[in-house]
Amino acid sequence: MDIKEKAYGAAKELIELAHLKEGRLLVVGCSTSEVMGKKLGTYSNPELGRELFEGIYRAAAEAGVYVAAQCCEHLNRALIIEREACEKYGYDEVCVIPQPKAGGSFAAAAYAVFKDPVAVEHISAHAGMDIGDTLIGMHLKEVAVPVRLSVNMLGEARVICAMTRPKYIGGARAVYE
Repeated sequence: MDIKEKAYGAAKELIELAHLKEGRLLVVGCSTSEVMGKKLGTYSNPELGRELFEGIYRAAAEAGVYVAAQCCEHLNRALIIEREACEKYGYDEVCVIPQPKAGGSFAAAAYAVFKDPVAVEHISAHAGMDIGDTLIGMHLKEVAVPVRLSVNMLGEARVICAMTRPKYIGGARAVYE
């Protein structure tokens, strides 16, 4: 199975296990360096970034889910999203265009593929996929819950996923679904 299909399968599985509804946000951080078995930030690969992004984006598009591609720390982990998602969730747009060595190949691919891409500094996503230890937690809603996929590696990079749930509030007499 090629990397694009493997990424597609992983994203599809996460979307299903996390019960992501149409219009929800999926944040993805991806290090092509790690996928290639190299140290984070040392081997940016635009072609690989595009393959990974296209696989994940296809699964998200089929489910009607928005993808937020996290940039690297050189852009303070800003995110690339569709303008439609930015406006729907009321995020503030910032000015930057990710590049393979400043933002990362995955985020640069998102910027190239989205029909109307914008950058934002912060989101509160409903689920996330971290490919290669890119630290997506800052962009998840509170109460993240680990999701174990059948795919836990893409190339040489670990794949760690999470979904979020509403907070449980109340005490001993509270009732939850």
